[in-house]
This record gives sequence, C-alpha cells and structure tokens, in this order.
Amino acid sequence: MKNTIIAFLLMFQAALLNGQIRNLNYYLQKANENSPLINKSLNANKLLKLDKQQVEAILTKPVVNMEAGLLFAPIISHDNNNKFQWVTEGANKYTGYDLAVSDGGQYQAYVSIQQPLLRGSVSKAYAQKNSISSAQNTNNIQLTSHELEQLVNYQYLLCLKAKHQSEISRTLITKTNEQLNTMKKLVEHGIYKQTDLMIMQIETENYKLEYQNYYADYLNNLADLNLICGINDTLSTSLEDTSFVIKPERVQNSRFLKKYTLDSMNIAADNLLFNQKYKPKINLFATAGMNAVYLPSFNRFGFSTGLNFTWNIFDGNQKQIQHKKSIIQLQTLQFEKNNFIKTNQTNKSKYLTRIKTVNSKIKVVEHQLSEYKKLWKLYSYELSQAQVSVMDFKNLVRDIAAKQQENLRLHMENQMLINSYNYWNY
Repeated sequence: MKNTIIAFLLMFQAALLNGQIRNLNYYLQKANENSPLINKSLNANKLLKLDKQQVEAILTKPVVNMEAGLLFAPIISHDNNNKFQWVTEGANKYTGYDLAVSDGGQYQAYVSIQQPLLRGSVSKAYAQKNSISSAQNTNNIQLTSHELEQLVNYQYLLCLKAKHQSEISRTLITKTNEQLNTMKKLVEHGIYKQTDLMIMQIETENYKLEYQNYYADYLNNLADLNLICGINDTLSTSLEDTSFVIKPERVQNSRFLKKYTLDSMNIAADNLLFNQKYKPKINLFATAGMNAVYLPSFNRFGFSTGLNFTWNIFDGNQKQIQHKKSIIQLQTLQFEKNNFIKTNQTNKSKYLTRIKTVNSKIKVVEHQLSEYKKLWKLYSYELSQAQVSVMDFKNLVRDIAAKQQENLRLHMENQMLINSYNYWNY
C-alpha cells in the first residue's frame, strides 16, 4: 500500500512537471517588464522630454501677465483739528507718507509681456545636457537588463539542476524496481535470501526520498525564479533545457565602458551649463494699460516698452573653482575606468580558465559513465542469474547515481561559468 502511494505521488509530480512548459526567454522578458529600476529609468526619460520642453519655453517663449494694484495713502491733517483725509486738501502739518509720492494713492491695471532675447546658446547647453542624461538613462536600462539576464540565467540553471537531479533519482527508482521484481522471483525459488530483497527495497526507498528532496529543491528554486522575475504564479512548471555558449570577446565598444564615456560627457555638459551664467542676458519688456499715482479719473491709459540687461562681472572666481572641480571629477572617473578595465579582464581570464578545467573533468566523468553503463548491463544479467551479491549490485547502483550527479553538477557548473563570463564580456 505504501509503495502504491509513493508511486502515485511520483506520477502526480511528474504530470505537474510536464504540464506547463516555459523557457528561459519567457523569464527574461518578464524580468525586464517587471523591473522597478528599468521602469524608473523609462519614466525618467519621459520626464527629461518634458523638462526639455519646459526649459525651451522659459528661454524662448514670451511671458504674458495681467497685473493690477490699488494703493491708498490717507493722512491725518493737523491744520484742521486732526482731520482724517483720503486725499490731502493742502495740509501743511500732517501725519502720513510724503505727499509728493503718495497723495491720492496709486492705481494700476495693465498687461505686461517679457521676451528673452539672444538665449540660443543657453538653450543649446540645456538641450545637450538633456540629451546626455537621456543617453545615461538608456544605458542604465541596458546595464540593468544585462544584470537581470545574468541573475535570471543563474537561477534558471539552479532550477534545471534540481529538475535533472530529481530525474536521475526517478530513473534509478524505475531501474531498481525492475531488479526488485526479478529478485522477488529468485527469492521465491530460494536463490536469493529474503534479507537480500530487503536490502534492495531499502535502497529503493532511499532513492525515493532523494527524489522527494530534489523535487522540493526544484519547487523552491522555481519560486525564487518567479520572485526575481516578478511573476505571481504558484503553479508547478516544467522548464525547457537551455545551453549557453561563450560569446566572442568584445575588445572594443564595451557597453560597461560606455557608462564612463557618458559620465565624462555629463561633467562637460554641467560645466558648459554653469558657464552660461556669465553670458549677458537681454529681455524685451512691454506694458499696456492704466498706471496712475493720483486719484484717477480712470483715463490715464498708455503703454511702455524697454530692454532689461544683466551681465555677471564678478562672483568670487566661482568659474575657476567650477573648472577645478570638473578636472577632479574627470580624474576620478578615469581612475575608476582604468580599474574596471583591469578587473574586467581578470574576471574574464579567470572564468575561461575554470571553464577549461571543468570541461576536462566532464570528459573523464562521461567516459566513466560509459563504462558504468556496460557494468550495469553485466550486473543486471548476473543478478538475474544469481551470480552477483546484492551488496555489490547495491554499491554499483549507488556509484552510478553518484557519478551521474557529479556529471550533472559539472555540466551545470560549466553553464554557470559561461554565464558569468558572458556577463563580464559585454
């Protein structure tokens, strides 16, 4: 009854595993779609476009305002027993503002317009800064996507490793069950002892427990993969196999180095933008409407126009200080770039060496497995003929299982190393 239940669980889990099939591209696509960092950079580019439109409007478009004001400046005349007067009646002694500038108040209602002139260089500087910032965001999206690719690839390989480990155990269960059926008949005829049969039954149970553990690892790794990719899915899924190959080495135009190029361009753009404050600024202005400084009869309408000019002559040598800061920033950036180039080359060389070592081990292990395959056929025949001890057969099965797991581990290690190399070779 117990064996029937376990067999049913194995069949049920196998059916789940083979139900929904997904490949690596599916998870890479979901990881990019659900990445908060990528989404933030995409929205940052949208904001940059709006910032550009806003700056262009400030620098090139006229500003039109409706302005109005009403000012009363009453006095207290001491000529006529401290009489309160909104407008003076010729007082000589009084308390209040100077009559020369306040008598009657002030009354304004007009439309004003202000148009910046000769701001083309400033507009170009802002546009250049905006373009570089947009390129930085785009490059950040590519680098983030690349980092996600490495992370998703690694987690995907962990899933495949656990999946194939469980498949190895399941295959061993099938094979040992076949031998158990053979042994049962031999035990009935007194060729093998009951204890021999019990030893093989216990060994089969061990493989079943191993299968359950590997399958649980697969589900845990699959849950982590869904978490990385932002997938809300609790269904068991079967993953298609994948194979990574070493990409040709990028000697030039590394996308990692593009970041340093854009950063240096951004420093230059900031410096150019800072220098715009030292250029003369000219604004054309005009007003039209009512402007009176006495109690009006509301017929003082007119207009005015002119130019507004400003030019920064001295601000404590801030321009020279900013230039020195830019030089230091560029020196820091160049140091970081040189350090990254050395680190990048070291990492690529390290992974290539390890890949070569692992591949040589794989050749040895696969040769051993081919020999074990021959031994399995011989031992299976000898077991059916009662010519081999159960302990020897059990040890052979255990050795084959260990060697298959070692071969799987080496193949997965090879794929993980290639994934790491391809990450740095970008």
